[in-house]
Amino acid sequence: MKTALEEGTGMTLCEGCQKPTPDHDLVHYGSADSFRTLCLRCVNQDMAERCDVDFEHVQFEPITMTDHAEAVHEFHFSTRLLGDICSLEAFELRGGSRSGYQFQAIGDAEADLWELMAKLIERIRRALSVSYLCEDRGELYIAGQSVSGRISCEMDGDGFFSPALIVDGRDISWEEFGRMLSTFEGWQFKLQILDPSDAA
Repeated sequence: MKTALEEGTGMTLCEGCQKPTPDHDLVHYGSADSFRTLCLRCVNQDMAERCDVDFEHVQFEPITMTDHAEAVHEFHFSTRLLGDICSLEAFELRGGSRSGYQFQAIGDAEADLWELMAKLIERIRRALSVSYLCEDRGELYIAGQSVSGRISCEMDGDGFFSPALIVDGRDISWEEFGRMLSTFEGWQFKLQILDPSDAA
């Protein structure tokens, strides 16, 4: 629910600090019976008090990085205290929503967030230096014999969700990925599922 700001602005007032906050930096926080829309700073402050953790929220500014093809990617960051651990996430935005490349680093609740940020940036740099797909005459193909990406989903015309993938920061439908795999008919494959914070 929007609070005191116009629809379509991509900003909502945090019900805690009352500051305008980007929608991607908000959390519906509370229980099933009662919840508030809070910014991550307010959520982290409340979590730190509940868990008696010495935690100082850091709001990292967006950064831009280039990939192997010299394309520019802008990454935004969110910090989330989750009890005795802290999650730092980097993500791209499309239309105000998270999309494209997304990365996560996990540390202790009282870890140095700047060290966690350095670890995350190095992970982003390594990922952007590799391309798993190539393009020929407008068609995408698997460039080598391995693919790494993120599992997503998309809604079809009937309102049902179907699996999708993010590879090289691109949205790839399940059907499109199937077409790419069909060029390897008769080959074997190995599918490994990793936690978002694990390096692929």
